[in-house]
Amino acid sequence: MRLVVLLGLCWVAVSVRGEFPAAWTKAVEPVRVVGNIYYVGTEDLGSYLVATDKGLVLLDVPMAENVPLIVKNIEKLGFDPKKIRVLIASHAHMDHIGGFAAMKEKTGATVYLSAPDAELAARGGLNDFAFGDTLAYPAVKADRIVKDGDVVRLGGAAMTAMVTPGHTRGCTTWRTTVKENGKPLDVVFLCSVTAPGYTLVNNTKYPKIMDDYRATFARLRKLEPDVFLSNHGSFFGLTGKLARVKDGGPNPFVGQGEWRPYLDRAWKDLESAERKQRGE
Repeated sequence: MRLVVLLGLCWVAVSVRGEFPAAWTKAVEPVRVVGNIYYVGTEDLGSYLVATDKGLVLLDVPMAENVPLIVKNIEKLGFDPKKIRVLIASHAHMDHIGGFAAMKEKTGATVYLSAPDAELAARGGLNDFAFGDTLAYPAVKADRIVKDGDVVRLGGAAMTAMVTPGHTRGCTTWRTTVKENGKPLDVVFLCSVTAPGYTLVNNTKYPKIMDDYRATFARLRKLEPDVFLSNHGSFFGLTGKLARVKDGGPNPFVGQGEWRPYLDRAWKDLESAERKQRGE
């Protein structure tokens, strides 16, 4: 069974029974990924800390339930959560920004979101084109709107927004460059390209959904990141990589050649779902 299907089943479980996959709230030890980037999320819901001499950037705060865990992980790494100055997001679904309101209240951080996702976040996830009102979360207002190509800077960190719509209208893939052993590395934080249970054909709430997915995949295929990260650990084999970090040896997050194969699999699944909905 392919990943997209598995994620779709997870969403069905959430919407029907109000339950979450255990991996969404299961703690893992925080770890330095590469350069000044640290993983502070759960087993499957990504949250990334970018440390600078001017404060901290936090990418995604998945679910309000996970805020204490993320704060604890940040402290375990020796950082002060109160120094979080910037909150950025992959997209405005509950499992990625459900904890934004709480984290903003704790830290006073500035929230940056793409315009379409800022609207969804301000509604607390209500009236989502795919999930309706089933995945609500505490509403949060964006302080700044980011457009495609905008760069969010803090200290020496520069996070470039790449709006890659489809999963949400404002789904944002983030890119940055870090140095590891004196070598510059291109890091990509992929926004989801899955379509769990989505209507891909004749979608009256999102008529151009497949056009957006096609444009997104075309853009992403032009990238060749040295480090592939994402908002779900299962997308990039997080569990296995965390185990390899403990074993020592080469950094398992760098140069694994997973980017293109992942995109190919995801596109194949998307095309298959579209054909099925067309009755082909």
